[in-house]
Order: sequence, then structure tokens, then C-alpha cells
Amino acid sequence: MTTDTFYDALPRIGHFAELTSAAAYAPLPADWQVCCTDIVDSTGLIADGRYKTVNMVSASVIAAMINLLPGRRFPYVFGGDGVSFAVPPECAEATRATLANLRSWIDREFGISLRAAMLPVDWIRQEGLDVSVARYAVSDDADYAMFAGGGLAWTERQMKAGGFEILPSENVVPPDLTGLSCRWRNMKSRNGVILSLLVLPSPGTSDQAFSRLAADVLQLASQLDRNGHPVPEDGPAVGVPQGGLADESRLLRRHHAAIVSRIKVFAQFLFYAFVFLRGKRIFGFEPKHYLSVMRTNADFRKFDDGLKMTLDCNPAICRQLRDRLERARDDGLIRFGWHEQDEALMTCIVPSAFRDDHVHFVDGASGGYTEAAKTLA
Repeated sequence: MTTDTFYDALPRIGHFAELTSAAAYAPLPADWQVCCTDIVDSTGLIADGRYKTVNMVSASVIAAMINLLPGRRFPYVFGGDGVSFAVPPECAEATRATLANLRSWIDREFGISLRAAMLPVDWIRQEGLDVSVARYAVSDDADYAMFAGGGLAWTERQMKAGGFEILPSENVVPPDLTGLSCRWRNMKSRNGVILSLLVLPSPGTSDQAFSRLAADVLQLASQLDRNGHPVPEDGPAVGVPQGGLADESRLLRRHHAAIVSRIKVFAQFLFYAFVFLRGKRIFGFEPKHYLSVMRTNADFRKFDDGLKMTLDCNPAICRQLRDRLERARDDGLIRFGWHEQDEALMTCIVPSAFRDDHVHFVDGASGGYTEAAKTLA
């Protein structure tokens, strides 16, 4: 394994429960760069009913990086109002330029401030922390990075304090966000509540102790239908998402006038709606297969220096989860954040509708992980 092939060489783990073990993770090479982004005042945007916009703008970072590095896999994790990822050293300069441009462009197009920071893994290790990665294979064609070691959380705190900042670009170029989309209605809870849950180890908690606690949480969630998966088995309902298609048309317009992009996105939506409502194969595209893959590839649970889950939960399991977490918190093992809402939402990156490697980021529709983070205690 060389530093540039590190991520490709990692084994793809097919069982989520295996990711509770520290042995599943490998440390990033010391010369890799760790990057974080988040949206300033996402709480205010949520209060204004713009959480879908928050999700779309956050996911645009991943779309921009995928298009910057075509055919190259890199570890990333989506957190609702922010993204963390890592790149090898030869991609550092282009990554910095892409993030600088995104900061300026998003501010110009949406009036939203995007923070961005970048630093070498070796600097994080000098703080006594680490960034370790595992690959969770949700299907044969898609996988998500899982992170451990505390380094990402530390980097995010430094970013919010102004450290390691990537300054906005002076010359703004519309980014290539091809593949970014959301053409689905919010998904209502079938069991009572959509639960956004964050579980983070307290300082000094051993890997073994946190692994046992995470295993207990997963065991409780396993009692839910399909482990609490919030995406319906037959996929979400096609439809104009909350807030309409305006965000998507602005994100994808590039050099087109806003009205031209909006007409184009709306025309595409009408065609996709027809295809999915008809439900039959057309031009080699099989809508039922696509929906099945979408459900399988959705990232409703992840490890990101802790356990993060969006669960379709019933009241009984909610009570059991809360009781177990409160006992662990009172024992000084963890902090946890909790937010309940009625619906989940999904933001998608689909390089091609004819391949099965499309990815889908799931979050609570009324603040999700962002609101849960405000309750961390």
C-alpha cells in the first residue's frame, strides 16, 4: 500500500456492527490532508425553514470534490450542516482552490457563509489525537467512510474558532456540482418518530468501553423494522421537495442564467416524475431497481468520531435508547444529542442513473443532526 492508494486498499466491511471495533479502522497516512466545512448560523437557517437548503449546500462540497477527482475514491462523511473528508497530498492544492471558490460562490448565490479548513494529519497527531478510517460497504457498488480517533471533531472545533482557515477566493467560478439532486418528498415516520441521534465518547473513555455502548445501541435499534431504516422499502415518493426545486437549479446552473437553469431542472423533474410514477422500464432505465438501490445505499447510520443515526423509531425503543444513553452519560462514558421530528429528508449524488454507485444522505427534516448537536450533554 502506498500513500496515494491508501483508501482504495482498505477492506470493505459489509456489517455495520463490525465498525464498533477499533480494529476495523486504519490510520490515515501522515501526509494526507484533512478538510472540514460547515455552515455559519445553520440554526438561524433552520428557524427560517431552510434546513433543506442547508443540506443541499453542505452536500455540494462532496459533489464538487467528486467532480474534481473523477474516478478517484476518497473518504468523506456528511453531517447535515457540514462535511469532513481527507485527500492525499497530491490533491491538496486543487482541493484548497475548490473549497476557496465554493466559499465565495455559495455566499454570492445563497447569502450563506461556508467555513472551510484544511491541515495535515500529522498536525492532528501532534495534539495526541488521530484520524482513522474504515470503509462500510452498503452494497456491492457503494461504500461510505467511517472515522475514529477524535481528530475530525478536534479539527471542526479549530475551524469554528478560525483555525486552519481556507480563505474565500477572489475570482469566483461556478463549480461543477453535476449529480447533486433532491427530487423526492420528505419521508414520514412509519413508527412514530424520526430520531436524530449523536453518541460521542467522553474524554478518557476507552475504545473498548465505547464499543460496548455502541453495540448496545445498535442492538436496541435492531429491534426496529429494518434496523430503523427511515427510507421506505419501496423508496420515497417522487415529488417536489419542501422548498421546491429552486436550490437545485441554483446549485447546478453554472454559467446559465437562473431562469434557464430553473426551466431545465423543472423539465427534468417532470420527466423523472413520469418515469417513476409509470414504474416501467424506459430507455434501459429500471425505476424499481433504482429505488431498491437507493434504499440500500442510503447512509442513515455512520461513525464520525462517534455514532450518528437517523432512525424511524417507535416510542418503546426510544424510551429504551434514552434510558441506556442516560445511564452511560451519568457514568461519564459519553455525551449524546437527541432530536425528534416527524419526517426525514434525503439529498442525493447521482453520477449516473444507469449505475448503482449513487449515494444518498439521510437526515431529519426539522434540523436533524444539527439540532441534535445543540443538545449534546
